[in-house]
Amino acid sequence: MNDFVTTLTRWAVRIALMLIGLVFFVSLLTVAALLALLWGIRALWARLTGQPVTPWAMRMSPRAGWQTVYRSGSEWMAQRPQRAYGAADGAGRRAGVLPGAAEVTDVQPREVRD
Repeated sequence: MNDFVTTLTRWAVRIALMLIGLVFFVSLLTVAALLALLWGIRALWARLTGQPVTPWAMRMSPRAGWQTVYRSGSEWMAQRPQRAYGAADGAGRRAGVLPGAAEVTDVQPREVRD
């Protein structure tokens, strides 16, 4: 009797897992079919109205992404407080402004262009 219950339990778990996987697969297939149907309706409408059919894609300019990174880096650097060389807070010898940094004359600062 004990073997019968064990076998029945194993088969019940297998069937339940198979049904869960089947429901998951069918739901993914349904979502994909709905997206394809929606895109088809959108393409048909564009053809009927004489507009070009444009794909669904991420519209991101590489230049805009780089400018965001560049600006955020410059803003981050601008917000850092300047510490005097040899600060007594225990941050170490290299923390803060380097010695002689005010004496640099060969660099001409210029404004950041947008």
